[in-house]
This record gives sequence, structure tokens and C-alpha cells, in this order.
Amino acid sequence: MEGLSETALIHVAEYFSALSEPSRLKILNYLREGEKNVGELATACGCSQANVSRHLSMLAKHGMVVREGRGTAVYYRIADPAIYALCDLVCGNVARKLENQAA
Repeated sequence: MEGLSETALIHVAEYFSALSEPSRLKILNYLREGEKNVGELATACGCSQANVSRHLSMLAKHGMVVREGRGTAVYYRIADPAIYALCDLVCGNVARKLENQAA
């Protein structure tokens, strides 16, 4: 973060904000398996299609997923697999903290 401008820091905060919703994290996790359409993601997440579409829009806005239209269906996939390195790092830290608290 050192040396980043105020504008860059705002963009970083917005990026992390997009990851602050559990449903979005679920969606990203399901996309690890490969591209999926809104209906498939809604079923997997247990959310409505409208809700999943809203979350996908936020993830796309921040460059985490890309969409591809095929006929009447739209498929989503991960834009940059590095998102998983970030999520795995944070999830690992949280899991360790929870284990330590339980001990």
C-alpha cells in the first residue's frame, strides 16, 4: 500500500468491499469449478437469480468475473485466478484464528 495515491487506495477499498458479502464469496468459490450461468449459480448458492445477478454485476464491475453471452444464456467465469490466492490467504488466516479461539 505504500506509495499508493488516495485515488488508488479508494479503488483498493472498493475492491475489498466487493469481497465483503458472503454470497459473493460463495459465487467466486463455485466458479472455481469452471464457468456457470446465473441459474446454475443461483441453485448452487441457494439464492434467487435476481440476487445472483446483482452480485455478479458487482464482481464484474471490479474485474473479478467476466461474462460471455451465448444465445440466450450468459456465462460467467473468473477474470483473474489470482483472486483465489487472495481469498485463500484471508480464509486461511481466519480459519487459524477460529481454531486458536476454540482451543
